[in-house]
Amino acid sequence: MKTLNPRRGSRREQAGFTLIEVLITFLILAVGLLGLAGLQVTTLDSQFEAYQRAQAVMLAEDMANRIRVDALAARAGDYTVGDQYGLLADADCTVITNSADRYLCEWNQVIAGAGVTEAGQRLGSIVGARGCIANMVGSTDGESIIRVTIAWQGNSPTVAPASTCGENQYGDDDRFRRTASVDVVLANLAL
Repeated sequence: MKTLNPRRGSRREQAGFTLIEVLITFLILAVGLLGLAGLQVTTLDSQFEAYQRAQAVMLAEDMANRIRVDALAARAGDYTVGDQYGLLADADCTVITNSADRYLCEWNQVIAGAGVTEAGQRLGSIVGARGCIANMVGSTDGESIIRVTIAWQGNSPTVAPASTCGENQYGDDDRFRRTASVDVVLANLAL
């Protein structure tokens, strides 16, 4: 019978992982985790954009409801006096007696975020919010149409909106500007 030399003995299969296999596994895991982190950042950015759009629609609807309540003043053109609401929030709206001027003053303060401040900074509104109110061409049956628009600064460039509200106010690239509009239709009083 043949005996095996212990030094030359039969090779047994090795069990376990080599260092190269472990390093490749860590590399694949690291790339996957980086991809997951990038997805998280994109999700947070999209969530913030959606939050800002929801706030902008809420602000536009707020002014639209005020216009509907004060329809006579709206038909007289009292609500289409400017397009830079949200920039000045220091006025005292409680002393204003004209309803349209008071509503515009209050809306201006809400857009500017005057309700929530910390260390002198206004924090209660969306980034760079501006409001615009435009009297649109009425329909053939005498309806008045007033467009309320909120413009704000987005986080990343997209397509520049067709609305002119806040145009050229957010840096050189107008693709960072976002807008949301609400149309208020005031029926003809003669009907």
